Amino acid sequence: MTARSPSTGTAQRSPVTPLKTALTDVYKGFLDVSHNGMAMLGTAIVVAVITLVARADLRADAEQQLLGWLLQRQDVSALAQATPIEDPMATERVSTLDPAELPKAQANVAQWLSRKYRVAPEPLSVLVAEAFTIGQKQRLDPTLILAVMAIESRFNPYAQSPVGAQGLMQVLTRVHTDKYENFGGHMAAFDPVSNLRVGVKVLQDAIKQAGSVEGGLRLYVGAVTSDGADYINKVMSEHLRIQSVALGKPMPTSFPVYTAAPASAPIEPSMDLPTQTGLLEPEAAPRPTSLPMTAPAPDSALSSS
Repeated sequence: MTARSPSTGTAQRSPVTPLKTALTDVYKGFLDVSHNGMAMLGTAIVVAVITLVARADLRADAEQQLLGWLLQRQDVSALAQATPIEDPMATERVSTLDPAELPKAQANVAQWLSRKYRVAPEPLSVLVAEAFTIGQKQRLDPTLILAVMAIESRFNPYAQSPVGAQGLMQVLTRVHTDKYENFGGHMAAFDPVSNLRVGVKVLQDAIKQAGSVEGGLRLYVGAVTSDGADYINKVMSEHLRIQSVALGKPMPTSFPVYTAAPASAPIEPSMDLPTQTGLLEPEAAPRPTSLPMTAPAPDSALSSS
């Protein structure tokens, strides 16, 4: 008698059948949910239409909101087309200079001022280089120019005092409008380099009239009711610090107290000199009392090489 294989009488169940059944159930469930969702959406639309037809005030509000949304979208689209985000020429409007490209003395000054006044070294390097260049041309110590900028505005080109002195050197624009004519007009007061050049001219005229740096600073700040000693001490102390940095000397720990001498000529009401006070002035280091000393001569400009 021949043995019968147990597999011949029973059909083998395919493993694909459960997966097919599961997919079929998922598909039917999706159709049911879709039908129910569409039915609910259709019902909501019908109810909304009936409500808007029955309530004229609601219909008017809905129309106004829809119209406002469309107008807003149109304005945003028009603005985006009129004002492109990209501006590949932007860097050409920025005046910067790598401190590494400056002579050593100027680079040291730029880095030191950048750390002290928390100003980016690249735009500050432009001002340092300009101060040294114009200082040599006008026979005015460039570190004195930088000291005036530091005390007057802390190197903020958009600074403005309560009396209207503007820019890096805090020049009274309304008084010295004529000096800005060669720079394109009085709005050049907010251009750092233009303000620096005009401020140097005003400072140079003040020193020439007073006959000394101290007297010139007194005229520059417009000290009428006081002798201007506090302002002079702050500028001259910062001047000595910056000068020490430029020359590679140790930072001074004490400073002479300067006594402002009376100006050689009285200030006339029509005098074309600024009447201003320092803005955001940093505190000078404590200084021991000593006899008045003569400040460095205005023609002792440091070499830029």
